[in-house]
Amino acid sequence: MYALIVPAALPFVLLGIVMGLSWWEDHVLPPAEAPAEAPAEAPFTPAAPADAPNPPATLPR
Repeated sequence: MYALIVPAALPFVLLGIVMGLSWWEDHVLPPAEAPAEAPAEAPFTPAAPADAPNPPATLPR
């Protein structure tokens, strides 16, 4: 009976390990320091939206 439970539970065990390591990385490890000469990024400014073309007054038949 255990021979059926172990293979079925393995994906969940691996998922739990990955989630635990992710939590540990976020909460336990100290934050990584940025390089000393990292260039400052310019703020993102979206381009002005282009005007949509006017639709035809009537549809062709």
